[in-house]
Amino acid sequence: MNRRQWLVAGIGAAGAACVKRQTRPWSRREPVFVLKAASYGGELAGPIRRAIQEAGIAVRGKRVLLKPNLVEFSRATAINTHPLFVAAVREALLSLGAAQVLIGEGPGHRRDTWVLAEEAGYFDAIPRFENLFVDLNRDEVTEAGSLDEWGPLWAPKSLWEADLIVSLPKLKTHHWAGVTLSMKNLFGTVPGSLYGWPKNVLHLYGIDRAIVKLAETYARRTVAIVDGITGMEGNGPIQGKPRQAGIVVAGTNLVAVDATCCRLMGIDPSLVPSLSMAQHLGPVEPEWIEQRGEKPETLRQDFALMPMWAWLRSRKS
Repeated sequence: MNRRQWLVAGIGAAGAACVKRQTRPWSRREPVFVLKAASYGGELAGPIRRAIQEAGIAVRGKRVLLKPNLVEFSRATAINTHPLFVAAVREALLSLGAAQVLIGEGPGHRRDTWVLAEEAGYFDAIPRFENLFVDLNRDEVTEAGSLDEWGPLWAPKSLWEADLIVSLPKLKTHHWAGVTLSMKNLFGTVPGSLYGWPKNVLHLYGIDRAIVKLAETYARRTVAIVDGITGMEGNGPIQGKPRQAGIVVAGTNLVAVDATCCRLMGIDPSLVPSLSMAQHLGPVEPEWIEQRGEKPETLRQDFALMPMWAWLRSRKS
């Protein structure tokens, strides 16, 4: 058995184990709002403001930290949360009464976050970006919990002190985790200066296990607004192909948001290992998600999956 065959067999076995897990019914229906958005041009802040309100995200008087997905840059594909999307979310939050809206990221691949942000167009798209941005890889830290046998979980101080964290992921498939959405986006909150690049300790800890651990740590004060206007399919999070999906997804529960995003991509969320493991934090079953706005089944696009993840494809109803 070669390495790829071993990996496929291992992931398939892990997925089967996740599906067999006994989970309790979620205690309440979690609202998730799906919005059509054809492009990053025009007046995007208004529709995003509506998505924030319809999803029940409360921001008035809060110090907010936006956490985009800023990983790598290539003109050939769509890797990062679009800078115009980040700018629009910030504008919408301020118009709704947020006291402060900063932006923070700790890329897993690049050590110079500022150069990456410039390449990705953040300086051009976001007024006074240099005064609003925090490099989470090199921020002061505070102890936020434990990574069990791997020691304390250190959190950037700017993130830990925020009243509200807004995960702004890109709608993408992922070669190791199946998908990368609002929970996986929290990998960028772990300081690379302590945990290495690409967040080596989290990979040794176990990617799916780490996704759930970070969600457990931050979920109570983290909401999600997903950039699905242009997503990525196939070999994400860096080498996949752009996919025009034309959607924005917002909600207060990360599991419910990610489950909805999976359905929009033609993926069965109950088969995604990290989502199956996180059902104590939120629902993946559609009956426990209050779908607001557009219905996911009407906007479904089957994102291309790597062969090793083909078993995640949900059946067409």
